[in-house]
Amino acid sequence: MDTIEFKKFTIEDMPLMREYFSECRLHLSDYSAAFKVMWQEYFLQYYAIVENCLIFAEYFRGRPYFQYPMSMGSAEDESRALDKLEQYCREKCLRMHFTAIPEEKLMALVKRYGTDVKITNPRRWRDYIYDAGEFVAFAGKKYSGQRNHINKFKKLYPDYEYTVLTSADEGEIRAFLKEFEYRQLKKGTLVAKEELKSVYGILKHIDDLKLVAGGIRVNGKLVAFSVGEVCGDMLIVHIEKALAEYEGVYCTMANLFARRNADGIKFINREDDAGDRGLRKSKLQYKPVGFGDKYTVLPYRAIDGVSRLPEIKAERVELREICDTEAQDFYRLEYDTERNKYWGYDWRQNCKGEPTAEYFMKGIREDFSKKEEMPLGIFVGCELAGEVVLHNFGYRGDCEVGVRLLPEYEGNGYAKEAVVALTDHALFDMDLNVVYAKCFKQNVKSRNTLLSAGMKPCGEDETYYHFKRTPEM
Repeated sequence: MDTIEFKKFTIEDMPLMREYFSECRLHLSDYSAAFKVMWQEYFLQYYAIVENCLIFAEYFRGRPYFQYPMSMGSAEDESRALDKLEQYCREKCLRMHFTAIPEEKLMALVKRYGTDVKITNPRRWRDYIYDAGEFVAFAGKKYSGQRNHINKFKKLYPDYEYTVLTSADEGEIRAFLKEFEYRQLKKGTLVAKEELKSVYGILKHIDDLKLVAGGIRVNGKLVAFSVGEVCGDMLIVHIEKALAEYEGVYCTMANLFARRNADGIKFINREDDAGDRGLRKSKLQYKPVGFGDKYTVLPYRAIDGVSRLPEIKAERVELREICDTEAQDFYRLEYDTERNKYWGYDWRQNCKGEPTAEYFMKGIREDFSKKEEMPLGIFVGCELAGEVVLHNFGYRGDCEVGVRLLPEYEGNGYAKEAVVALTDHALFDMDLNVVYAKCFKQNVKSRNTLLSAGMKPCGEDETYYHFKRTPEM
């Protein structure tokens, strides 16, 4: 399976993904072109196009958070894209953490990864969703307040005019934003100030991104400004700024912008409130018909719940943690580069200078503490005979097993016994669905060991024979 290659997002990449955004029906502002451009400095963003899907990875505080694959409507493409995302995370030793998952895709992830997932849905990041027809009409008693604001604005400023804006109006818009910033953002939150920076950054791209923009002028002066984007059947309002001293201007701007741009649109998304109390009150007054929930989903792997290494007794061998008293024997096992070429490990790639026994012991302890693998010693009596490891844990009840012995213990069936004991533990005690294994094609001993341990062949490539075992085998 080909792996994913993520590329740093820039505005120049937008032509590759334009159709994904314009046809998107996930109904969240996070899955829109302007959102990506406006917040590309706040969230370091990477993207990949795989299996006819667009996937974004947002890096925040050094960690990647993946969004749901955007397809043209094919659940099969989305599932295959998730397969490759899982493979990517395993190869890169990354935790797979999803962000901004819409409600309609949440159950697909829960079904895929089981109930062992952590799910959150912060209130402050939920988008406000409005019925487009109601928002344009502002009819009925529940919108009487909005109509009063609009009527007052029209009475106070009868010479107002609504105008369509483009990137050519960047200079006028910048002048308006400077006044807005001076008058109303002196004590703004950090998020509000970051958001204003992103507004400045989007101005030159209004036309390139096929956004819709408009403003209100009073006596020829721009006093309100808005930018939106049509994604599927939804108009997303990314920007709405106004000089509040013009009474009723915000409500008037919101309504006129919707009237101008909501033809054929079912919903209007006015984005989240970022936890701002005033903004929350304002958005609620427009009577949303619902909220665009943004779930974060953290699937757990079987190893994540293991706090200590197990002790497993078989007929002739015991599997347990390798301690300092076995450090010298473990050093022999790790140092033997000829033997370890079939293990896929060469200490010379990572160690500067000559390694010590302590170096190797530290390595396996860190591997377990980071939940990258479960390394167990194979003991014959009190002597360390080798190592058997569960590693490469996946997110759907799967992992891989590997085994190696010191030369003096080979040929006695100890490797087979260790593999059987540890795969039994994985499948029945850890409740995994499948344990995989692989061996180099030239490693005949390892192939025979895996077959004798009940592992069934499941394919091959140019380098490896592949095996698996399930609880039913």
